[in-house]
Amino acid sequence: MVAPEPLPVALSAEKSALLARLAEGLAAEELYWVAAWSAARAGQAQRGVRPVDLAPVDAPDAPRLTILYGSQTGNARRVAEQLASRSESAGLPVRLVRADGYPQRELAKETHLLVVISTQGDGEPPDDARGFVEFLAGKRAPRLAGLHYAVLGLGDSSYPQFCAIGRQLDERLAQLGAVRFAPLGEADVDVDAVAAPWSAGALEQARGVLGRAAPAAVRSASVHALPTRHAHSREQPFAATVLANQRIVARDSERAVHHLELSLEGSGLRYAPGDAIGIWPTNPPALVAQWLEALRLDGAQEVTHQDRTLPLAQWLSRERELTRLTRAFVAAHAAAGGHADLAHVLRKESAAPFAELLASHQPIDLLRRYRADWHAGELVAALRPLTPRLYSIASSPRAVGEEEVHLTVARVEYAAFGVPHWGAASAFLAAQEEDARVPVFIEANERFRLPADDARDVIMIGPGTGVAPFRAFVQERREAGARGRNWLVFGNRHFTRDFLYQVEWQEALQSGALHRLDLAFSRDAAGKVYVQDRLREQGRELYAWIEGGAHLYVCGDANRMAKDVHAALLDIALAHGGHSPESAREWLADLLTQGRYARDVY
Repeated sequence: MVAPEPLPVALSAEKSALLARLAEGLAAEELYWVAAWSAARAGQAQRGVRPVDLAPVDAPDAPRLTILYGSQTGNARRVAEQLASRSESAGLPVRLVRADGYPQRELAKETHLLVVISTQGDGEPPDDARGFVEFLAGKRAPRLAGLHYAVLGLGDSSYPQFCAIGRQLDERLAQLGAVRFAPLGEADVDVDAVAAPWSAGALEQARGVLGRAAPAAVRSASVHALPTRHAHSREQPFAATVLANQRIVARDSERAVHHLELSLEGSGLRYAPGDAIGIWPTNPPALVAQWLEALRLDGAQEVTHQDRTLPLAQWLSRERELTRLTRAFVAAHAAAGGHADLAHVLRKESAAPFAELLASHQPIDLLRRYRADWHAGELVAALRPLTPRLYSIASSPRAVGEEEVHLTVARVEYAAFGVPHWGAASAFLAAQEEDARVPVFIEANERFRLPADDARDVIMIGPGTGVAPFRAFVQERREAGARGRNWLVFGNRHFTRDFLYQVEWQEALQSGALHRLDLAFSRDAAGKVYVQDRLREQGRELYAWIEGGAHLYVCGDANRMAKDVHAALLDIALAHGGHSPESAREWLADLLTQGRYARDVY
């Protein structure tokens, strides 16, 4: 048993011994409940609220609402926390639990379940919900005739499989005999536009049953950990000062990559290696000009939408999504121009052409290819709101200080259909000069953390800008004097042009902060070599590290790289672990469940 790390405020010897005796022999889910109960008591103490006595979460006469969430980037977690807080305020007994911490055997005993879950990339569940999704879809899933449920799916309509996992769970729960107490909700990246009214309706339905059934003492109980609150947040970002903005690839590189350093001084924001920084971008001025020209609209025209009046150019610059095509906008543009052929691609049987359209076109391409007369107000209403972008943090506060944060940004800029195209956030960040201000917030990522036991080895797989969090990891482990070994697998296109942070990695190898570095430059070799190829080459040693207790981390593209790496890990388990295909899948799933296989993919 690994001893817990000392806390800043220590208990007395007597209380420590008592706590140890109480915790002895508790199962994992019971320890989670104790942690949640303690967090609730701490939150009440901070707010000056008299602590209430909490009934055990499995008390037979205490109906409750279980809110289960699966989240990759933090949106589903945020919505679930808001739901739990609103439930608590309404006097409902509530338990908030992340999907990978939910004891699956309890599902058959649940009476009211509310699921908030995101869909990643091409219809994949978030990593923390893979086990739950697979369990529910499998033969071991129980009949749920006594369960009332509701599902809120989160997704991105610029992907073909929008909210696919939410739909899958909603249908499967019904197949197992459960009864919906609220219809399926499907939220786009403008999450709150759907989540807020859906949550109000779902909680009203839950209150109708639980509000009458729950004993008063239990109704006031809080059995979830309260999130940390900062003065600055997604809704109220901090204006961070740009300290440095440096291009870190060769001038002849096919893609510009920038290293940015931002000041958080005075923000109160804190972060840990593995977290992300959220950026509220402004669309490129040249792109806004393209829109106004293509639609023959006046940027100075005042437009009122949802009780706000702004010039059209400002709506397009700061308030509306211009670089990501969505099903809703395709439908609206087809209707505005009477384009039957464009509307045809939205049909169910046209899934492949629709996916190709989303992958190859930005909205501006649609405006040029399919002409339509848009009124300024209707255009603003049809476009979805601009949303923040998340970037993996590339620094450790131990190394750079708590009031500074670094990030690694690949500028998206390319030509298509004869005209230039840009990415919103990357173009915005790449253009920032020193002393400029950037609206930011911190998005915690609890599933992408270094092991608490610093004697554990870590394996980090991060091609391209996916190496960013591993710069933070190596800095953190060096500053903390970690005893475990660090192995980095990095890939990019060209050694001489695209070796991000090359000097730092060489210095880390020399100092012992990095113990192994494997490289894959796909355009330098006669045959393309990727990180997954390096993993297979070093499969025997990689497997030995993992079996020896190493933690494995992957960061980067979700749809291609992460899938290829996952497939390589399965092959390694077959070749070097003596696994069958089924047991190899179980082996990786178990690593995910343990938190020893963590992915920060997008």
